[in-house]
Amino acid sequence: MSLLNRLKTGYANFRRYTWLGIIIIVGIFGITRSDIAPSDQDEQLRAFTRHMEFNYVTWTWQAAWLKAGQMGLGVVDHIPSADQPQVVLDYLHIIAAIRQGERALNDIYADPNIQEFESASQDIRSELDNLYQQRKNLAPIAEAILQHQVSTIVADLGLTLGGQPVPPVLYHVTPLPVSIVISPRQVIERRDSASLTPGMPLDERNALEVQVDNALDVSSLVVDVGGIGLYPTMVMETTNINWLAEVVAHEWIHNYLTLRPLGLSYGTSPELRIINETVANLADKEIGAALIARYYPEHVPPTPPPKEELPPAVTDPEPPVFDFRAEMHETRITTDEMLAAGQIEAAEAYMENRRQYLWENGYRIRKLNQAYFAFYGAYADVPGGAAGAAEDPIGDAIRALRAHSPDLATFINRVSWMWSLDQLLGAVE
Repeated sequence: MSLLNRLKTGYANFRRYTWLGIIIIVGIFGITRSDIAPSDQDEQLRAFTRHMEFNYVTWTWQAAWLKAGQMGLGVVDHIPSADQPQVVLDYLHIIAAIRQGERALNDIYADPNIQEFESASQDIRSELDNLYQQRKNLAPIAEAILQHQVSTIVADLGLTLGGQPVPPVLYHVTPLPVSIVISPRQVIERRDSASLTPGMPLDERNALEVQVDNALDVSSLVVDVGGIGLYPTMVMETTNINWLAEVVAHEWIHNYLTLRPLGLSYGTSPELRIINETVANLADKEIGAALIARYYPEHVPPTPPPKEELPPAVTDPEPPVFDFRAEMHETRITTDEMLAAGQIEAAEAYMENRRQYLWENGYRIRKLNQAYFAFYGAYADVPGGAAGAAEDPIGDAIRALRAHSPDLATFINRVSWMWSLDQLLGAVE
């Protein structure tokens, strides 16, 4: 090996083991943060959730060691760049095959005409065992490749320190905990939440919500999440490369913001949470789109055709297409007005009527209440939807600030040093 190659290898190993040490420190930081004394409201909620809460400390340590091992091996360095996208797609295809096999297995055990389940399902179970092993072998390689791809894109966009993303892009696909979200009944506002065991059955979710609502006189909802901004971040398993690219980027943006005032202020007010989530949503779409265009061009979504205007002579136009975002926004605005007038029971009855209306139009929402809007209303990157206020000051301000920024890095680096809504509105003005 030449002297130059030895120097390159030594520098690469130095970087890897430096970040290995940082990951361990982050794990220790995560443990110390778990010792923060909870509030009285936290304790009231935990009386119902303590026995089913997710252990983030254990998960973070295990994921940190896994990622440290991957970085030490330098997996990406041993796969030609041209072959790396196909490795990720192969991994997603394996997941799709597993889901198909599991559905077929479930059909066999649900078929009343089959008596010998073991023999009838032998071939499928054997194939699934093979697929499970393939997934286990390929998952860390696919994760390392996608981490490298996201790192390259954010470096191209200027979101780096010394040419490297800080912190490094690290994620791990894992069954995600579900979250119970708490809102007061008299106003839509996320007051508390807790992370619970992954895969919580629907009957258990509903029973917990009823218990919490009755005992604490609040509105609660157990929701699924697609990613969690720990470090390494947690990401749900999927077969969709476009969605995966956006979620990995989204959670890394949260890691990036956590090193700055905006991310550090995430939990200080509902407005700061909405700003954080909206910024991450805007950024993940740009980063994800750039990643797909560069590494997976065959998966770039097609451009929607232009809308055709109806000629004025048409007498029987087709009924308008059902607009979920517009209907949901109308529901939120009306609910806010009713709650502000003190009409709590009437607002709750109205939300249930609207849920049934949405159900009839194909949107299978299990429960529509104050907690639903408190959770989903935090994502204001697109006008309308579950966000509150007829004129949305936060979403409008963030979109305006991005529109007047020359590039994504300028926008992120400006907004990340804010820690109040007044600073955001002042910047736009």
